[in-house]
Amino acid sequence: MRQNGIVILALIALVAAAPVLAQKSRQERAERGKGRMFGGAPGPGACAIGRWPDCDIQQAIERGLFETGLSPIFPAHAECRGIDEGYAISYAAKRGGREPYHGGIDMPAPRGTPIIAAASGTVVGKFQGERSFRGIEIVLRHSPDDTGIPLWIYTQYAHCSEMPALELGQRVRMGERLCPTGNTGIGLTGVQSNRRRPAIHFAAFFSASEHYVEMRNVIIPAEGYWMDPVALFRKGLPLDSSSMKALPESEKKIPVSIMFDNGETFPKDTRIVWPYACTHK
Repeated sequence: MRQNGIVILALIALVAAAPVLAQKSRQERAERGKGRMFGGAPGPGACAIGRWPDCDIQQAIERGLFETGLSPIFPAHAECRGIDEGYAISYAAKRGGREPYHGGIDMPAPRGTPIIAAASGTVVGKFQGERSFRGIEIVLRHSPDDTGIPLWIYTQYAHCSEMPALELGQRVRMGERLCPTGNTGIGLTGVQSNRRRPAIHFAAFFSASEHYVEMRNVIIPAEGYWMDPVALFRKGLPLDSSSMKALPESEKKIPVSIMFDNGETFPKDTRIVWPYACTHK
């Protein structure tokens, strides 16, 4: 009888707690999905960012996927990892004509080198990338308060060697470790490429809206545009590709703010850093 009473009391407690647990679960789901929209077939804006086989590459070009001529300048007292494949360079020869423009910048690094968050933000996407050239990737969304730029910025970190432990909806700090460097991603054969050197593929997008949609394993910012990731380090407007391309050559070398491997930043008050830590010379 005593055991039956204990069971009954436990059931009563569980029933009483159910509404609280349900509300907490709803709140957690709402936070993870904040800003997220849901859609069906891709329109021109989604095609511009997604660049799927059934999309016209011209849509991406019209939204900023073309070379700007920007290059990073690192602090004189720092040793940093540079770019070996620039923004929007042609991949026609490399990929047989499909997806002919590079949607980001690549920086080689030894396998396992930590990839870090370029700014504080929220995890909005994680993808295994079994059918993607990018392989394992994570995508962050940065509010104007995160970066000091009056737009919503999205940064993408790809070729991770393993899935990031971070959860969707989780907040991350600038410089926080996201994943180790790898070489994941398919080659022209459609299977994991063993020829690719370990590197980060780093991409950036911007939008005036906080909303986005996940479509076909790609994060699509509402009314989103491509941007040269180096433009992010201008830390203000304009940063669109047309404006960057039109800059005088003397203004296309962009000073880059960084984090050292001991956690120091330069400049000290920066909200944006290079996605690999640098070392002191």
